[in-house]
Amino acid sequence: MDRTRHPRSRGLAPLVAVAAAAALVLAGCSSGSGGKKAAEGGSGASAGRADTPRMTVALVTHQAPGDTFWDIVRKGAEAAAAKDNVKLVYSADPNAGTQANYVQNAVDQKVDGIAVTLAKPGAMKDVVARAGAAKIPVVGLNSGFSDWKKLGLLEFFGQDETVAGEAFGRKLDEVGAKKAVCVVQEQGNVGLTQRCDGLKKTFSGTTETLYVNGTDMPSVKSTITAKLKQNGALDHVVTLGAPFALAAVQSVDDAGSKAKVATFDLNNQLAGAIKKGTVQFAVDQQPYLQGYLAVDSLWLYKNNGNYSGGGEQPVLTGPAFVDRSNVDQVSRFAAKGTR
Repeated sequence: MDRTRHPRSRGLAPLVAVAAAAALVLAGCSSGSGGKKAAEGGSGASAGRADTPRMTVALVTHQAPGDTFWDIVRKGAEAAAAKDNVKLVYSADPNAGTQANYVQNAVDQKVDGIAVTLAKPGAMKDVVARAGAAKIPVVGLNSGFSDWKKLGLLEFFGQDETVAGEAFGRKLDEVGAKKAVCVVQEQGNVGLTQRCDGLKKTFSGTTETLYVNGTDMPSVKSTITAKLKQNGALDHVVTLGAPFALAAVQSVDDAGSKAKVATFDLNNQLAGAIKKGTVQFAVDQQPYLQGYLAVDSLWLYKNNGNYSGGGEQPVLTGPAFVDRSNVDQVSRFAAKGTR
């Protein structure tokens, strides 16, 4: 994308403040399970809707079927769409080629803006450039912290996965871990790789990497179980998503292991597991906030020329640790499907 068309203004403040408005626009917003077919959202709530002309935003992610993390991202996007009088078109596929095709479809449909994840940035480079050539603003969210500027995106909302991984490694040291296995549910996803690499950098113990098929949860559980039986010295299972942490809890039981489970990302069930003590802690990157800010930023750019971070810095939504000391504060929001 040709980023020279976006004027730079250091006086523009980041958009983090708009997150406070998210709680006010949740009335009636719902989230499906996503998947391969595009779906429209954000039309159910009218209270407080902007009186600006209707605009269309495409949100394209690498969500795998059954990965509930993306339901939370989508809820945030729908809330912003309802407030901003935006027609939101959501599509997703873990296959990078299919995801790129969805972005191309959005370009062909001449949408007003595109929000996209860059789990596999190399596969998205050309289509993002075509969006730029069509003068369609593109923002990034969740995945692509290291690549959004290289690809010419206007803004980015998410966490630095390397920093999150490093913080996780230090946390493992704090809880006395010695031997950990880092479970990766999608090979080639740069963000997941950065999490494990960051962990290894700061964790003073030893770390192994275990690849599983994240689209097949019974296989995930059996693979982790087999690993725990093979190596009885493992004392911590680190997963990179809440559903996989819950599967790992079952694997620990099945293997008769004493290993503890800790994870990246959060949902309602995971908050309950932290309360019960079956999961030690989670790193929360606030996916609702990522979806909300991505859509709202495109509305602000179209209607007021705003862009967060001056187009030079990302808006960080994490990492933040959730454990038994603070899970009660978060769980009431997780119960609504928004944390």
